[in-house]
Amino acid sequence: MIRKINVKTVTKAIKKLAIDTNNNLCNDVCERICEFAAKETFPVAKDIMSGIQENISVAKQRNIPLCQDTGIVCIFMEIGQNVHFIGGNLEDAINEGVRQGYKDGYLRKSVVNDPFERKNTDDNTPAVINYKIVPGDKAIIKFAPKGFGSENMSRIKMLPPAAGADAVKAFVVQVCQDAGANPCPPTVVGVGIGGTFDSAALMAKEALLEPLDADAQNDFYKVMEDELLNRINKLGIGPQGFGGKTTALAVKIKAAPTHIAGLPVAVNINCHVSRHGEIIL
Repeated sequence: MIRKINVKTVTKAIKKLAIDTNNNLCNDVCERICEFAAKETFPVAKDIMSGIQENISVAKQRNIPLCQDTGIVCIFMEIGQNVHFIGGNLEDAINEGVRQGYKDGYLRKSVVNDPFERKNTDDNTPAVINYKIVPGDKAIIKFAPKGFGSENMSRIKMLPPAAGADAVKAFVVQVCQDAGANPCPPTVVGVGIGGTFDSAALMAKEALLEPLDADAQNDFYKVMEDELLNRINKLGIGPQGFGGKTTALAVKIKAAPTHIAGLPVAVNINCHVSRHGEIIL
């Protein structure tokens, strides 16, 4: 049976997500920050982690943004094949939700109309939207405002298959080392392995939406995530780049089938304000 959803419902949900995700950090990220803060022994690192925790608390209490960079909006929609949207164009409705959320939430508008003309669109639209058709009669909206201090540090590499897991891990660690303090560590590191050039990058972005305490794809990737987190934290970059044990809060990996001749790997870094949220319609 076909289920009809008015696009005005989508606009309302997007507006709510825009404000909520920018002002309230997800519980899984908050808990991980507290966990790592307790492990820090370097006084400067402990002080910075304390400041990060205070910032999270103040933003929630005052309902103000966690960070001045309220990001470019990344949307991942999982649409049930039995869903029919009515009342207008879905993409227009999504962007209207972004427009309303960033206006009414007093969030910084950071999107420019063209990479070279660079005229601000003044409403943080358009969003970057990804759609996936799935079974069922529900629509899941996943919303992630992505700041560019971290986005600019992201990288992709097309490795030969013979390079193997060691080369993948070396690349991920090198990307984090090269990023240094630029992505406002402690970071969350999303990794996409397999697929194609474009889908590897998309998987790395999607990995950042996973709860930090969520199970890995399988035992092999669980071991890889743990090893990478340990190696990244041993770099000693530390909170905000001032040294310490906490350079990253988590490494999340998504992997997919790929061509016999390739081993794509992408790294998408998020700052400690690893914002994401979802609403199910």
